[in-house]
Amino acid sequence: MSTVPPEIDTPEIMVDADVLRRNIERMAAGVAAKGLALRPHAKTHKIPEIAALQLVAGAVGLTVATIGEAEVFAEHGAADLFIAYPLWVTERSGQRLRQLGRRARIAVGTDSAEAARAMGAHVAGADVEVLVEVDSGHHRSGVAPAQAVQVARAAADSGLRVAGVFTFPGHSYAPGMPAEAAEEERRALAEAARLLTEAGFEVTRVSGGSTPSALLTEARPTTEVRPGVYVFGDAQQLELGRCAPEDVALTVAATVVSRHEGSSGVPRRVVLDAGSKVLGGDRPGWATGFGRLADFPDARITALSEHHATVAFPDGEGLPALGERLRVIPNHVCVAVNLVDEVAVVSGGEVVDRWRVAARGRNR
Repeated sequence: MSTVPPEIDTPEIMVDADVLRRNIERMAAGVAAKGLALRPHAKTHKIPEIAALQLVAGAVGLTVATIGEAEVFAEHGAADLFIAYPLWVTERSGQRLRQLGRRARIAVGTDSAEAARAMGAHVAGADVEVLVEVDSGHHRSGVAPAQAVQVARAAADSGLRVAGVFTFPGHSYAPGMPAEAAEEERRALAEAARLLTEAGFEVTRVSGGSTPSALLTEARPTTEVRPGVYVFGDAQQLELGRCAPEDVALTVAATVVSRHEGSSGVPRRVVLDAGSKVLGGDRPGWATGFGRLADFPDARITALSEHHATVAFPDGEGLPALGERLRVIPNHVCVAVNLVDEVAVVSGGEVVDRWRVAARGRNR
């Protein structure tokens, strides 16, 4: 997709259907070749049409972040869902999980004995599986592998079915870290799975993987991986070297609304009509900007306000003209998609469909 179709009003998210399908098929084939199951994280796209493409390509089910996301995808026919989050279950959320369990295979995460007991009080006896989350180096949620048995016993004693363990190697999202994170994930999952097995639990699921590390993950102990961003790619993945420019399926169409050749001490720049309210504001400390321009790889988005992006250009590179329409690659695509109600689907330079972001805002 080298141009912005005339039907597009800026700013608007565009998805290149051909690149999207290629990304989906490539990850499915790569994961299958390793003997792993693919359970992609649908929080990235929140779009039932994309989930359907992933399932047709061989995904065993979907990963989601919330009960609300699970409800949306179950409504659209997803039959196997994992809420990869350490839930604290109340009476109301327990009722929702019970209802979900009647419509699809449901698994949820937990990382403490207290949360497991709270879950058991409201979900025991329902058709819901539990996976214990372990920390493999990201240091967000999850227990040390040595504590997995304690959490699993609390869950089992509360009437829950423990199916295995999972982790999120989120520290793979940093320069030079994917391989190291994948190895730390392997060690943490192997230890936790071994300890649970020795304690008498039947471990049927060992779940890990992120977009930077999924194709570095080996079977045994891992049984499945849960990448999400791979369907679209984004500026972070570009900078990490985990995708190429031609792999980016999602861009934001934006118009040059201000243009400045610069002067002594003032950078050469243009301003676009796409700010943080469509691009998102994520910028990890190692990133070189707030996003990239698909057709100007040396330019950098140096500042974002709500409705504007300031893009600095190196000396010697011509500035786009006022009114020119550009394609912006967001830093973190998951955030960008959650900011819009629908996306334009483009193929062959034309808008061929529009997909609703059906799980947008389903944060609980």
